[in-house]
Order: sequence, then structure tokens, then C-alpha cells
Amino acid sequence: MAEEKKKYQVIFHVDDFDEKRITLAFNNIVNLMDDMRYEELEVELLVNGPAIQAFRKDNQLVAERVRQLAARGVNVMLCRNAIHLYEIPEEELVEERQIVPAGVSELVRRQAEGWAYIRP
Repeated sequence: MAEEKKKYQVIFHVDDFDEKRITLAFNNIVNLMDDMRYEELEVELLVNGPAIQAFRKDNQLVAERVRQLAARGVNVMLCRNAIHLYEIPEEELVEERQIVPAGVSELVRRQAEGWAYIRP
């Protein structure tokens, strides 16, 4: 009987509107995916709070990094509560994303399901 391969599930959390911290999160995700490329790995990025402001289409650096991560299978989730708080029209946000009702609820669910939590 073959040994079942362990599945790793990791959620990264960004809530600071800080270019260095956001870049660190992107780099951490890429490094993790590169290092664990032979593992069964599911990765999500949850963005809420002030950080939501960085995830507009016109922010070329962030938009390009999100495209790259999405192409590698990362699920980028943006908090609807933060989107409303900062009055950002959804059509102005990066395209490769999923909008969730509340970022904190997603974090609670993932952690209850056993996901590893990383906040760079």
C-alpha cells in the first residue's frame, strides 16, 4: 500500500498598507512554493484592512505579482468589508482575486481547518 502524501495548506495574511510588508508576503509565498514544489501544497493570500488599498489594478507592481501568483495557483482573497470601508469600486481591484465577505472570518475558518497561518 502506497504511503499517502501529506497535503500542506498555508494562508498568508496581509493587512498593513506597507509596500515592504506586501512585497515580503509575495516573496515568502514564492519561496515557499519553490522550496515545496514537490509537495502537495495549497496556498492562499488573504488581504484585509488598510492593505486592500494596494490591490488596485493601477498599482502595477502589486497587480503583476498577483497575476504571477494566480498563475501558480495561489488563491488571492480580498475582504469585502475592507473594500467598502476604503470605498474602492470592485472593478478597480486586481482581476485575479476572489472577494470574501469578511477577511477575519476566512482566517478563522482556515485555522479551524488546520491551515498554517503566516503573517509576514
